[in-house]
Amino acid sequence: MVKTGGRVQERSFLHRMAMNPITILMYRGRRQTIRTYETIEDKMNKYRLTMAEDQLCELQDEFTCSVCLDTLTDPVTIPCGHNFCLKCLTDCWEKSQESSCPQCRENFTTRPALRRNNLLNEVIQKLKKTTLSSPSSQNYAGPGDVECDFCTGKKFRAVKSCLPCMASYCQTHLQLHYEGDARKHHKLTDPDRNLKEKLCEKDQKSLEIFCKTDDSCICMMCGVTEHNGHKMVELETEREEKQKQLGATLSDIKRKLEEREKTLKETRRAMEEIKMSVAREVEENEKSFTALIQCIEEAHRKLTERIRDQEKREMEKAEGVMERLDKEIEELKRREAELKELSETKDHLHFLQWSYWRIAGLLVFRTPSSSQLAPSGVNATSLELQGGGSGLQRCTLGVD
Repeated sequence: MVKTGGRVQERSFLHRMAMNPITILMYRGRRQTIRTYETIEDKMNKYRLTMAEDQLCELQDEFTCSVCLDTLTDPVTIPCGHNFCLKCLTDCWEKSQESSCPQCRENFTTRPALRRNNLLNEVIQKLKKTTLSSPSSQNYAGPGDVECDFCTGKKFRAVKSCLPCMASYCQTHLQLHYEGDARKHHKLTDPDRNLKEKLCEKDQKSLEIFCKTDDSCICMMCGVTEHNGHKMVELETEREEKQKQLGATLSDIKRKLEEREKTLKETRRAMEEIKMSVAREVEENEKSFTALIQCIEEAHRKLTERIRDQEKREMEKAEGVMERLDKEIEELKRREAELKELSETKDHLHFLQWSYWRIAGLLVFRTPSSSQLAPSGVNATSLELQGGGSGLQRCTLGVD
């Protein structure tokens, strides 16, 4: 960028390239030049490395235990010719009632004695040393890893991706990639399986610049043709600017997040206070109504006792009246019988002598009035109920 007259003018290398038409032609043939630059020696090195990797993979497959699917450890050979780890085969036969080959299922009448195959064990140990010292000791690509585009057979995990070459490389093939002079200055990135997304859909060139006018990533060819005269910057420059905007956005989000968390915390505290207040109110009401219920029950108990006492007194009084009446009735019946007998006698003298005294004796009995016979507890009970109602009102006022 050049500062002129207080203004900042951006003059990227694309503007300078656009001034020379030969540059465009050279750029169009750049990918073809890169492809043809590879020497025969590079191809031979790749071929030798690939052959060595394939041979090691084949040997590892031959020396793999079919039980644990790993390289043989303390290998043993059984009569059918198959090899297994000593521990794997021993565990397998101990769990089974019969002795058979876990791979071909051949049964053995007598369980073979298991002895370590020393020759095979030495070969495996040498193979392990060769494998560890060879380039193939790199990690194989697993689920989610980017595979090397130049490995054959079992592929290694890529360590870098080259945008101009549109390929990913393991550690070994990456060294071969640097041997070509035309590729020494290629821009490498972290392994990426979506390299095609970083190509221009029109020119199939890598997206290396950013057009601020159209707000899009473009390739160099588009920069000198369709976007000629537009405001363009390198991806790193635009990234820095966008990174600042992103930082400001993140700061704003962080501020809003803190505000929301603070509001949430205050709301939770208010909810806890509401719960505590309600709990206190419920407890106080519980105590008040418990006291009211106790007061009502006590008033009910006392009133019931008074009613029962009144009932007892009235019943005793009524029983006394009934007892007296029973005696008088019995006496009256006896005298009635005597008078009937007297009225039927033929002896006039006897009738006259006794009738006077009997009639005079009847006058002594007086018939009790209705007021004397009826219990007097009805009115008293009504008064007691009124008194109990006043006590209940006092309990209610105490609760309020």
